Amino acid sequence: MNILIRQVKVIDPQAPLHNQIADILIVSGKIEAIGNPLSVDANTEVIDMPGLCVSPGWIDPFAYFGDPGFEFKETLETGTAAAAAGGYTEVFSLPNTAPIVHNKLAVDYVVQKSKYLPVQVHPIGAVTKGAEGKELSEMYDMRVSGAVAFGDGTAPVQSSGIMLKALQYLKAVDAVLIQVPDDKSISAHGLMNESVVSTQLGLPGKPAIAEELMIQRDLELLRYTSSRIHFTGISTAKSVELIRVAKAEGLAVTCSVTPYHLFFTEEDLQEYDTNLKVSPPLRSAADRDALRQAVADGTIDCIASHHQPHEWDSKVVEFEYARNGMTGLETTFAAVRTALQTVPLETLVAAFSTNVRKVFGLEAATVTEGNMANLTFFLPDETWTVAPDQLKSKSRNTAFGGMQLTGKPVGIVSRGQMIFNQA
Repeated sequence: MNILIRQVKVIDPQAPLHNQIADILIVSGKIEAIGNPLSVDANTEVIDMPGLCVSPGWIDPFAYFGDPGFEFKETLETGTAAAAAGGYTEVFSLPNTAPIVHNKLAVDYVVQKSKYLPVQVHPIGAVTKGAEGKELSEMYDMRVSGAVAFGDGTAPVQSSGIMLKALQYLKAVDAVLIQVPDDKSISAHGLMNESVVSTQLGLPGKPAIAEELMIQRDLELLRYTSSRIHFTGISTAKSVELIRVAKAEGLAVTCSVTPYHLFFTEEDLQEYDTNLKVSPPLRSAADRDALRQAVADGTIDCIASHHQPHEWDSKVVEFEYARNGMTGLETTFAAVRTALQTVPLETLVAAFSTNVRKVFGLEAATVTEGNMANLTFFLPDETWTVAPDQLKSKSRNTAFGGMQLTGKPVGIVSRGQMIFNQA
């Protein structure tokens, strides 16, 4: 595989040519040369797209692939195809499959089955057996087998005692605990954010305090254990402030936000669109604006797609019965870029790539001569319309269908393979 990408802008503060335009030659999966201009032989594929940018490969730290057990929602093959179309070279897969990824064999299954796919899949190991929140899982064995981090995925740990033990144990295996902050004992049947809007729509609400109390509890446990925790899917202004204060104190806490919490608000539920039924629920405009500011100032470390594909029957039902979540890998960058058009590209690249690597201790990837190519190519100012029937994901449950968004991933080079959506 020999490729020459003409006149591409490098967005990588760690690279010598950051913010400069150059030709990049990739030979056998390695960045052979970067310069102006580069000459190549007739056997080299040349890609020339005006306005093209390149950055270290993007990583999604929270995506659901239904393999094994729920392949009718998504498989590792269709999930990684969606990831590649969304500009991702690596993805963290949730443990909520059947069987649950809570032992060495389950981790091995994901690692081996995805071994030759262009997008690397890093399994998240369940922190408790069966993701039931009752008994700690075999974390050491899973870590050795390739688990990138630990958490019960869509079933956040409710027990303080189990959470305490998990944080203590994870220090020994040098891993991060990923938690969706949600106290399920508070308004367990809430369908949207508790507010005037939920009252107007006649839907039972879930108050912001369900999220904020869980963050406060886990920060106290973190303070006690001196371990590491990553909150994913934070959705309120107070959650941002709690994490900001904890970071200033020196606690090892990081966080991520979904694209739909940066884009939509509870007001968008007026039409009862089940694709907007998500967990945590969409919050107020003030909360959304606080999240946007937190991405801009670096309080929020990462962008997580919270890709949750569902089959038709799980979404085309009454709002009460619809499953939470939407497919997101292919629209995440565009949604974030559209919502945060004034935020510098290097800030977004950090949230999509370099920060994720730092938080979870992954190998660095830079746009530098001599490195293996782990790259994402994108057009930051390209406008396009989301067509659900053209998505690579097995599912079509996106709230962005028919919308015009700004920012388009166009290709990746990863694991010695190249995938370009348009060239």
